[in-house]
Amino acid sequence: MAETTVNTIDLNFQGNQHAIAAYLIKHDQGAILVESGPGSTLHALEKALNGLGAHLRDVTHVLLTHIHLDHAGAAGKLAQLGATICVHPAGAPHLLNPEKLLASASRIYGDKMDSLWGEFLPVPENKLRLVNHGEELSIGGLKFGAYHSPGHAEHHVCYVFEDVCFTGDVGGVRIPGYQYLRVPMPPPELNFEKWYATLAMLRGIGMNRIAPTHFGIFEDPDWHLAQVEFSLKSTEQWLGSVMPDDPPIEVLRDKFIKWIEDESSNLDMDLKVKKDYDLANPLGMSADGLQRYWRKYKANT
Repeated sequence: MAETTVNTIDLNFQGNQHAIAAYLIKHDQGAILVESGPGSTLHALEKALNGLGAHLRDVTHVLLTHIHLDHAGAAGKLAQLGATICVHPAGAPHLLNPEKLLASASRIYGDKMDSLWGEFLPVPENKLRLVNHGEELSIGGLKFGAYHSPGHAEHHVCYVFEDVCFTGDVGGVRIPGYQYLRVPMPPPELNFEKWYATLAMLRGIGMNRIAPTHFGIFEDPDWHLAQVEFSLKSTEQWLGSVMPDDPPIEVLRDKFIKWIEDESSNLDMDLKVKKDYDLANPLGMSADGLQRYWRKYKANT
């Protein structure tokens, strides 16, 4: 049987390539998207779909890895147009009523909220499909395995279609052209122990290709997952060396950014690629996540 084509859509977030992807898979009754991207990239999504012979109304299902704004912001609009939105049960309440999610994001992004993320509409309850761990989704004759995958977020789901695993953010951030990745570790649900368990699970499900949302499809999943684990372990070590002094968050951010940039300095990345990494994975936000993790799980041990 011939492989079904998986189309990588570059959503050109903030006018930049290789920051946020959505993945399009056509079927007999329309099309499936893995990730919707943010509301701010809806026009780019529409244009890309048109170029592939499809339209927004052709999208029958959106498979969300999690509900962070860069992954799920346009889901409500697609639901209005007829799509069923597939999401972890713990993420569903925030799609039904995004008020708390948006208030939290607004505290971080302030007056940049609209330009960065655009409109985040609620998803009607009759357009939500809750995805259980180990469930097989059958859509238009195509089958997707769904796997709960905490570590980056409690409500994270990875999807396996044929030989491709869509890993959202739990598979790290990797820009094409470099044998290098970074791990996004924002608050509030970063958990190293759960992330290691997720990686062990992913190794056991079998895949030939791995597709993180940031960015693209890669054919070296063994190296990729090993590098995610290496990055997590090295970050844990670094965290253990700096947090006993409990530096203020501004100091921790500066230290973390310098550590990551020093670590990647031998890759000879041009400014464009550095910007791609920063857009896909703001390092300051990971420092916030690391501080919260330390204080919650490690400070008193």
